[in-house]
Amino acid sequence: MRTLPERLVPLDGCVNFRDLGGYRTGDGRQVRWRSLFRADGLNRLSPADLEVLAGLGLATVVDLRTREEAEQRGSFPVEELPVRYHGLPLTDVLPTAEQLPDWNEASYVASHYVDLVANGGPVLAEAIAALADDRALPAVMHCSAGKDRTGVLSALVLAFLGVPDGTIVEDYALSGAAMERLFERLKADYPDSEDAVTRFAPAILNVSPLTMEGFLTAVVTMYGSYDGLIAELGVAEAVDRLRQVLLEPS
Repeated sequence: MRTLPERLVPLDGCVNFRDLGGYRTGDGRQVRWRSLFRADGLNRLSPADLEVLAGLGLATVVDLRTREEAEQRGSFPVEELPVRYHGLPLTDVLPTAEQLPDWNEASYVASHYVDLVANGGPVLAEAIAALADDRALPAVMHCSAGKDRTGVLSALVLAFLGVPDGTIVEDYALSGAAMERLFERLKADYPDSEDAVTRFAPAILNVSPLTMEGFLTAVVTMYGSYDGLIAELGVAEAVDRLRQVLLEPS
């Protein structure tokens, strides 16, 4: 039997670097392994991490964080590992203090994800076009936690490839364990602000499958189908290219 790659790529500087390969589409094809990844922040990579990513042949980084996040925390070290770097700020998804209680509600977070699509269409379209470039793969898309903004873009890419909703929900839920690791790292990094970090725990830790289910249902309702959203974003050609390079026979 052929040994499959591990989905989680262990790195010193990341807690949520995952392969989107191996997922089956509705027509029986499969997303290629080691071609498309999703991750949390890539600003703390160690020399050993860079060796791992170089070994994967990483060619493209799509950074969905805000410019403020990138300026304050740093970005992917392109001077040490040359890649095509695309800074495409989707938005900042951390809730305000008043919104924190609502962040425990899957329906509230799902509606927030829908707003990301409604308000961030040009950014999503540019990200998909960047991933579909002839020289883009292997590529990684990331934000700070690799859960919300990255979760939205990852879900849409998988949906556009034909991966069933149930599988997309399962992939989203894999961030749950990573968020526990991220929470502990944040407490260690900001010992003088542990109370503030703890207040944001609901936004950090909440990874409910119901959130992604609600988001996908809302997208189909709003746009009629995933093809309808593809048309709305104007990415039909890019999606066709992604299907050609990312999908292989079962």
